[in-house]
Amino acid sequence: MAQENVKRSPSQIKYGMIQITIRLLAILLFLGLVFLFIMMPTTTYKQKWIPKVQAKTNNSTYFGAQGLKFILYALPVFLIATLGCVYLHIAKKSYECNNIDIGNGKNRETTIWNRPILVKGPLGIVSSTEIAFLLMFIGLLVWSLATWLHNDFANITSEPPEDGQKVWQEKLESAGLRLGLVGNICLTLLFFPVTRGSSVLPLFGLTSESSIKYHIWIGHVLMTIFTSHGICYIIYWASTNQISEMLKWEKVGISNVAGEISLLAGLFLWVATIPKIRRKFFELFFYTHNLYIIFMIFFIFHVGISYAFYMLPGFYLFLVDRYLRFLQSRREVRLVSSRVLPCETVELNFAKGHGLSYNPTSVMFINVPSISKLQWHPFTITSNSKLEPEKLSVVIKSEGPWTQKLYQILSNPAPIDRLAISIEGPYGPASTNYLRHDTLVMVSGGSGITPFISIIRELIYLSTTFKCKTPNIVLICSFKSTSYLSMLDLILPITGTPSDISNLQIQIEAYITRDKEFKSDIPIHPQTLWFKPNPTDAPIHAMLGPNSWLWLGAIISSSFIIFLIIIGIITRYYIFPIDHNTNRIFAYPLRSFLNMLVICVSIAVVASVAVLLNKKQNAKEAKQIQNLEGSSPTVSPNSTIYNADRELESLPSQSLVEATNVHYGTRPDLRRLLFEIKGSSVGVLVSGPKNMRQEVAAICSSGLVENLHFESISFTW
Repeated sequence: MAQENVKRSPSQIKYGMIQITIRLLAILLFLGLVFLFIMMPTTTYKQKWIPKVQAKTNNSTYFGAQGLKFILYALPVFLIATLGCVYLHIAKKSYECNNIDIGNGKNRETTIWNRPILVKGPLGIVSSTEIAFLLMFIGLLVWSLATWLHNDFANITSEPPEDGQKVWQEKLESAGLRLGLVGNICLTLLFFPVTRGSSVLPLFGLTSESSIKYHIWIGHVLMTIFTSHGICYIIYWASTNQISEMLKWEKVGISNVAGEISLLAGLFLWVATIPKIRRKFFELFFYTHNLYIIFMIFFIFHVGISYAFYMLPGFYLFLVDRYLRFLQSRREVRLVSSRVLPCETVELNFAKGHGLSYNPTSVMFINVPSISKLQWHPFTITSNSKLEPEKLSVVIKSEGPWTQKLYQILSNPAPIDRLAISIEGPYGPASTNYLRHDTLVMVSGGSGITPFISIIRELIYLSTTFKCKTPNIVLICSFKSTSYLSMLDLILPITGTPSDISNLQIQIEAYITRDKEFKSDIPIHPQTLWFKPNPTDAPIHAMLGPNSWLWLGAIISSSFIIFLIIIGIITRYYIFPIDHNTNRIFAYPLRSFLNMLVICVSIAVVASVAVLLNKKQNAKEAKQIQNLEGSSPTVSPNSTIYNADRELESLPSQSLVEATNVHYGTRPDLRRLLFEIKGSSVGVLVSGPKNMRQEVAAICSSGLVENLHFESISFTW
């Protein structure tokens, strides 16, 4: 394979050993947590282990009863997150020092586990590994519920019912309680997949984008369980003439009203995720998803902060990520130019700092206040951070109302001087390794070609800078009409030259499905629109600087330590005296509120300080970029034009044109094309309509050929 031509340097071996050690430690901590959740419903855990630990922790004047759950369930997750930050920092430095990412390498055995097993169905394209973990997760939920109910029902049948209740009523109440506890297990994992800048997911070879489907799966299971939990209690209260319990908000123990508010918020959110509603009323889905705030706040009020420590770590890490995104989104960024394509597509080119690096297939969220101040939309980055150190590009296809408005603004005959834009990101895989295959086959439909542009530019960079052997590239792209051929102009950056792809073996098969022949009257080349520099706009920077992962680890650990110190002081000098020196018990809702407040303050203070410390360096770099822009020759007196000369720079080189075969009036025969690919290892990537993704996955998993390896890279964010 191509990877065999790349030798590991001593520093890579050293970094690799450190990464393996960190990953093993993280896995051990994770397995320890899984073991605790497995043992939680058993009598051994409840009657033997917990009493011994509680005897040592419950009398703590600083953390009280919640200290036990903090030690067992919260602390290991924060250790894993901090270790993940160190792991990712080492991975980044290893790549920068050695220039070529040879990754972890994947042998035939691991690719078998990643081969799609389910292609069609409600779960989408699912691999063997995903099926195995899904079955283990469902097994944990079934085991927990069955064990709890078995123990509870044994006690109910052995003792006569109290207060005139019937056996079935007590069993129903028990089932409702245990369903709530099982739902808490789901909630523990719910927020990990949607933490975009997660340091935990990469430890397990995942990205936030590829994990979105896990968030969807867990969310459906969670709401099914919590809804059943609520229904059980409503039936129980109605059958025992205790319907007034629904209106109780107790100062000590469970708050029913808070639970009902949380459940209602979750139900509204859940209904909006129904695929038909989401597709037809995307804005309804977008805005109702913010109900997670109400859902979580009242959930904590419902169960109390002590029980919330089961799920708190995942939500805490999400809050850190969400606040950092909020800080980044406050600043408008410098839009240098845009290329307007005749297929109702635009490429936005932003100024970026040299310290910002990202990997191919990374995604950036964009907000245009003049269109909507609240809507953020994700787009794949097509530029390469090393090949284009001063520019970051995204490609946007006009499909929905938001993108249509953006295209209308940029394609207007009366050009604009400036477009205000805010961003969040970039977010992407921690590492990539496209050198392990002999051939890379990229199958795209329409604007699905955009993720592959970033991969091709990465291979251009590797081949031209380090002269290393790169895989043969076969790009199979399907378009509706001739105008979509302009998308091929985006494969090379604006500064591209014929030598850029002279070292690449690239073959492009373009299929035009609706046009029977080439239409010369349809333009196929983009027009470039240049914008005036604005002093209030800043280049896109790594918000936490070049050592962003170390900064993130410092934010997570420092904010949590500050939280522990403050809440410990509050518990020792405010809560503890009331609980132990008076006849009163400190109100649970107030205790929960104080914990939530201290968490938010700790995260906000530490993250803000970290961003401010890095802001000075970013400001210096931004000033240097502005000086370079000011010293460069102006494009025109207005600095905002469609420039034909600059357009010529963006045309594909002659060698790229020669590598392109255009087929009119037909669709690609993917089965034939993939089976004809030669080589011992062929990586197959697909981005496009659902049917296309399913067809490619089915071909690769058919077992008819051994050299096709379906790459589980998600472009569906």
